Order: sequence, then structure tokens, then C-alpha cells
Amino acid sequence: MCARYIFIIVFFAGLLASCQSDMETIEEVTRQDDSPVESLFDVEVVYSDHGNIRMILNAPRMDRFEADDAYLELPEGLYVVFYDTLMNETSSMQAKYAINYEDEEVIIARDDVVVVNEAGERLNTEELIWNQKEESIRSDKFVKVTTEDEVTYGTGFEADERFDHWRILRPHGTFRVDTQRE
Repeated sequence: MCARYIFIIVFFAGLLASCQSDMETIEEVTRQDDSPVESLFDVEVVYSDHGNIRMILNAPRMDRFEADDAYLELPEGLYVVFYDTLMNETSSMQAKYAINYEDEEVIIARDDVVVVNEAGERLNTEELIWNQKEESIRSDKFVKVTTEDEVTYGTGFEADERFDHWRILRPHGTFRVDTQRE
């Protein structure tokens, strides 16, 4: 009688062990791989429009991911130079991290983002959204714009992608106001 109980206990223990292995197998098979499908190093990408170079993007590393929304990740940052039709540099942008949502044509740059335009005006922020379709840049974060004669702070920012025409949405700080009496 004792042998029968030992047999039943061993039988059920074997069933439990086999169920556990099957669960591990199912989890292993259904686990999604979050690694990039392609990784490139020391990347230089030249964007052109009708034979004219519009911009050159440099990045130490670029990872391509194919999920529901394919994207490129630039985990070590990027440096972009924009050009006019005569190949004169019009502005530049750099950041320590960026992600490019290819279908939406949107790049989100983060962590010490710096944009400099042809006039030498400089934008500093922690996040910048670059909409390539609309050829615009914007931020909802704190921004600092340094021009030749002043520094302006604020929250929120909009500009064309070349940073020629810009505005701070909610400026704050001390402002210089020139008044003239007639």
C-alpha cells in the first residue's frame, strides 16, 4: 500500500515538472526579440531633393527596429548640417540621443539638443521634435535661445527646420525693451 502512494506522488511530481518545462518552452517561443534588425556604425546619411543636398546626418551608431512602427534609433547621438541650394551651410543640429519614426517622418532629439542657424542664433533644449514633412521643429520643454545681443528663456518653441524664423511660446525671464520718445 505504501508503494502505491509513493508511485502516485512520483507520478504527480513528474506531471508538475513536465508542465513547468512546457510553460518555459511556450514563453521562450512567444518571447519577442527587442534587438535591432540592423546596426550601423560611423554613419553618414546624405538627404537630397531634386539633386540638391538638403542635409547631411552623421551618427556614431544607428539601429533599425522593425516593429508595428518601424524606427531608427541613434543611441549615441547625431549631428545634422542643413544646406541651401548653393551648398552653403544654413544651420546645424546636434543631440546626444535621437529616434526617427520613418513612416511619420518625425525625429525626436533628446538630451542636450543644440541648434545653430546661419545668423549664429543658438537654441538649447532637452527635447526637440523635428517634423520633416512640415519642415518644422518644436519643443514643449524648457528652451534657451541665445542671439547676438540677448538670451531668452521659455517653455515651448516653434520654428522652421532651418531655425530662421522662430518663436518661444511661453517666454519668461528679464527682457530688454527699447523705447523711443518722439
